Amino acid sequence: MKGGFTALAVLASIFAGWEIAVRAFSVKPVILTPPSAIFAALGADFGWYLNHAWYTLIVTLGGFALAVVFGVLLAVLIVESRLLEKTIYALIVGLNSVPKVAVAPLFVIWLGTGAEPKIAIGFLIAVFAIVIDTVLGLKSVPPDILDLAKSLRGGRLATLWRIRFPCALPSLFAGMKVAISLALVGAIVGEFVSSQRGLGYVILSAQGTFDTARVFAAIMVLGVMGMALFWLIALAERLVIPWHVSQKQYIPTA
Repeated sequence: MKGGFTALAVLASIFAGWEIAVRAFSVKPVILTPPSAIFAALGADFGWYLNHAWYTLIVTLGGFALAVVFGVLLAVLIVESRLLEKTIYALIVGLNSVPKVAVAPLFVIWLGTGAEPKIAIGFLIAVFAIVIDTVLGLKSVPPDILDLAKSLRGGRLATLWRIRFPCALPSLFAGMKVAISLALVGAIVGEFVSSQRGLGYVILSAQGTFDTARVFAAIMVLGVMGMALFWLIALAERLVIPWHVSQKQYIPTA
């Protein structure tokens, strides 16, 4: 609770300093809009921003969900098969090095101008983090535990489900925290390329009319959305793996 108040105090100080600096140096609103004008723009059309934010949220969650499902499945295949590790793993790394903005128009051509290409772009950007962190978690099981499972005649499926997967959960949640932000980036990239809805569309249309206040308002909504999604995953992590050392508060003894 104390940390939350501290964060709010710091944020309020930043906005206050921003407002004072813009007015003191007579910065043109089209260059840097003061926070008061940004909040006024939000308040005047709050329902409109909320409607576009809802569309972006649905697209983000769609891409994120696909990234988690396919990312975990790919990670399991990579860990369980040396052949797939040498082929799929290298392919994923190669695909991740390609700028996603470059392939975004292809998704529009293949999937149309609806929500599907935005979800696909969010998935493509986010899945790499899920695969990498899940593979790391699945491989982090101590060898003596795996040897014990073999001595007790534990099958590969039982070992995966009862030993490897629980050990991989902390790494998986770390990947999910990164992936949710990347999925949001993918949704905005998709909306930049082709969309009539969403916060990316709001930013792009406001840019065309030099409406800086609207651009900043959309960015603020995106920031709040990103933080909320991140902390929801952090809450799920605390509920699912309360036993992990990362969830225990360290209290110095001296």
